[in-house]
Amino acid sequence: MHVELRQLRCLVAIVDSGTFTDAAIDLGVSQAAVSRTLAGLETALGVRLLRRTSREVAPTAAGTRVIARARRILAETDDLVREATTGHSHLRIGYAWSAMGRHTLQFQRRWARLFPETELQLVRTNSATGGLAEGACDIAVVRSEPDQRRFDGVIVGLERRHLAIAADDPWARRRFVRLAEISDRTVVIDRRSGTTTPDLWPPEKRPAVEYTLDIDDWLTVIATGRCVGITAESTVTQYPRPGVVFRPVRDAAPIPVRLIWWRDDPHPLADRATRLLTELYGAAERS
Repeated sequence: MHVELRQLRCLVAIVDSGTFTDAAIDLGVSQAAVSRTLAGLETALGVRLLRRTSREVAPTAAGTRVIARARRILAETDDLVREATTGHSHLRIGYAWSAMGRHTLQFQRRWARLFPETELQLVRTNSATGGLAEGACDIAVVRSEPDQRRFDGVIVGLERRHLAIAADDPWARRRFVRLAEISDRTVVIDRRSGTTTPDLWPPEKRPAVEYTLDIDDWLTVIATGRCVGITAESTVTQYPRPGVVFRPVRDAAPIPVRLIWWRDDPHPLADRATRLLTELYGAAERS
């Protein structure tokens, strides 16, 4: 089996552009060449990767897996070429939501002052790994336990949990709430990258739940008053929303904030980012 980078680029271009014609334009080749290149990749792998109809091009189940891996391979290849020619000129830090919370701006400014030779890029990707598994970043900020077989990392700080409620909710007048009280409400949970699960409550006290897949949808549902949500304190500063207020959950365990990277390929600048972010979270706790 022989798979070429140009074949992987072709596959990703088709998926990203949506058609063979647009992929050909993006790649600067003919549509026939795109079709031949995809056919060669499917032959090499022995599986069908795309379903092509008159209206759309969609990945098969095997195609979805191959595309995710292809993106990582292509990103790593691009990084290899860039690093070989320019050194470690940039660092991409991914996140699903909230980034570093109230420390985000200070982290960016300190990084620029301390390491001017390395451009810092923050990349939002709505996934459980903040884009790391998708190849969108070099390291990522996450607030959930990563797959330790694939990823390594460290806890850089802790964030308190807050209840998000509609501004006209009776609880909006309170200074804080307790976890047990929330079990009588309907809790909306971000299934993809959220930090809240029913396991926060004992089995006999678990609330009714609804699910969303994005922070904006999560806030929109809460603003209606139909549901409440529990989130890290970073959401309070990063996502102010008219119609939504936040109150501390006094007796809930804090949420660990982690920096993670590929276990088999740690980024050489991860240590600098870890030290700086740990210092910012530590200074906030001491104050």
